[in-house]
Amino acid sequence: MQTSVVNYKDLNFEFRIDAEYYRAEVLKNIRLFDKKDNTVLSDLASFVIGPFGSTVTVDQYVPCSNFRYVRNKDINNFQISDDEQVYIPEQVYKALPQFHIKENDLLITVVGTLGKVAIATKKDVSSIFSCKSTIIRAKKIDPFYLLAYLNSNTGQLFALRGARGAIQQGLNLSDLKEIKVFLPSEDFQKTIRDIVSKAFVFTAEAENLYTQAEQTLLSEFGLLNWKPKHRLSFIKNFSDTQSADRIDAEYFQPMYDEVVKTLKTNFQAKPIGGYDFIDVTTGQYADEYVLPSEGKPYIRGTDLSKGTVSTESLVYIDKRKQKKSKIAKEGDVVVTRVGTIGLSARIPKGCDGGTISDNLIRLRFDGKNLNSFYTALYLGSVLGRNLMIGNSRGSVQQRLNQETLKEIIFPIPKMDIQNKIAEIVLLSDAKRKESKSLLNIAKRGIEMAIEKSEKEAQNWISEGLNRLGIR
Repeated sequence: MQTSVVNYKDLNFEFRIDAEYYRAEVLKNIRLFDKKDNTVLSDLASFVIGPFGSTVTVDQYVPCSNFRYVRNKDINNFQISDDEQVYIPEQVYKALPQFHIKENDLLITVVGTLGKVAIATKKDVSSIFSCKSTIIRAKKIDPFYLLAYLNSNTGQLFALRGARGAIQQGLNLSDLKEIKVFLPSEDFQKTIRDIVSKAFVFTAEAENLYTQAEQTLLSEFGLLNWKPKHRLSFIKNFSDTQSADRIDAEYFQPMYDEVVKTLKTNFQAKPIGGYDFIDVTTGQYADEYVLPSEGKPYIRGTDLSKGTVSTESLVYIDKRKQKKSKIAKEGDVVVTRVGTIGLSARIPKGCDGGTISDNLIRLRFDGKNLNSFYTALYLGSVLGRNLMIGNSRGSVQQRLNQETLKEIIFPIPKMDIQNKIAEIVLLSDAKRKESKSLLNIAKRGIEMAIEKSEKEAQNWISEGLNRLGIR
């Protein structure tokens, strides 16, 4: 048990007296801030609250548009994700000018998963944002420095300090305005800006390499320019529905026939279940988590990104509650089977010995005939993912079970082709890791400037950049 003593004169304007607001870790950092230049966020930025939830609804989404709707799930730490974009009509965008995202806007999530902060770059304009996030427009502080600060441990401590609510927590505008911000010199802010900007360059290079790997894969199958074309009407034989034991239109979309015919005819592709060296199983349900030091990674669908498992928000389960058959090994490939169907990832070394969740399906093989990097890329590509979506079942929530996954057509090219694709994916992963390392240097550098001095932080940052070979 921890206790904190606070003078009533130091209570905020709302006179909050909840213990969490004044926990020891917060008060320790406040004492550090008292020795440094600092202020509150409202002195440095303006705010734009998101529109009402009913302003933009799912039924208004369109398949293709120049205008995007940024949801909470799109806001990652530092950048807005392009993985699963949704679009809105031009008239909806133009009718809501007050919610237009501008370059260098910071978006912070204020409902659900709180405190994720991303910056809008040129690619993110012509977008509006949801009611579950708020825009922070930096005025008297470098936006890239503020981005790194808010994503640092200290920034997160003060950003989440004001969280309120029992069933679903949220951050009010008043909570955001009171976030304490460390104000270093302009030179130090520029140092952080340069590091974050370089990290973004590496991220862009990683994205380009991953796209190159996908294009190499599609080119190998002669489907480089293939795009799924959803047809509103078509004719199928009754015998087809009998053999498939299904009558839903999505399953019989002609676009799937085109791909399957090409892969079967030209590449002797078989369903996944037709390969005796691929073992398929689902994961384990768990809802009780422990500290990382006390457990093993519990890998969920939300952790999958660009063919690998992101460790940013991993949760952990008690080792004693792991089911042996559900334990992950490096080189396993997993795909999502509930909600967003067909996200795929290769299990990296850092997740070896973890447990896959019940919203995933795992493929395990020995690697003699099949490269795991190729497998994850194929299943997550426009080909594999659309085939999985077509095979999924359910009306309210789509689901893919292990038996229907086994029906997915899976081509296995020669190993030299698989290895070529894997090499490009590995280069992409390396760039992504370099980007992450730079962002960690930026965050830790800010924390060191708060704890010690800017000079010591600058020296530590220089040493870190030298270790990465960056000057």
